[in-house]
Amino acid sequence: MTENGSVVHLCVDVQNMFAADSDWHTPWLNKVLPAIEAIVERAPRNTIFTRFIPPLEAGEETGTWREYYTRWPSMVRSRLAPDMLQVVPTLAKHMPPARCFDKNRYSPWLYGNLDATLRKGGVETLIVSGGESDVCVMATVLGAVDLGYRTVVATDAVFGSADQTHDAAVTVFHSRFGQQLTACSTQELLDNWEDFG
Repeated sequence: MTENGSVVHLCVDVQNMFAADSDWHTPWLNKVLPAIEAIVERAPRNTIFTRFIPPLEAGEETGTWREYYTRWPSMVRSRLAPDMLQVVPTLAKHMPPARCFDKNRYSPWLYGNLDATLRKGGVETLIVSGGESDVCVMATVLGAVDLGYRTVVATDAVFGSADQTHDAAVTVFHSRFGQQLTACSTQELLDNWEDFG
């Protein structure tokens, strides 16, 4: 895989609010961060960081999303320090040339123009890292598969907040989707970089 437009690394929601002491703290983020950093450092120009952006207030949302933020009142933007929304510093230093895409749902495919941007750039393969493995990463991967992208998940570069559901998600990545998804370690990805392009 060369640094060209055909491959993009989607680094999902590796933000300060998940790394720091917040109600959404995910302890595994910092443990897998070196693997994520290694992938970003291999091709920063081909990296897009997604950021999960909560509403200003719970009342801005509808249905179950309003209930969700009522459950997590400390995690709306009016209560969060602005830096909590940012990509963690060791990754943010790569912007630019890496880019950022904001979303307000688990999936990056529902709002904005991520798919159109990737298609315009001739992207065919997506490498996925980040968190959480059983929520936003899962939504990212399933959407990528549905949209026809060849998808590679670096399973030691994804993290969750609950071991049981993280392990279940990784099992799904290894055992499903046949030709459409490759699950491998970060080292396997880096060692065989050309083959994933």
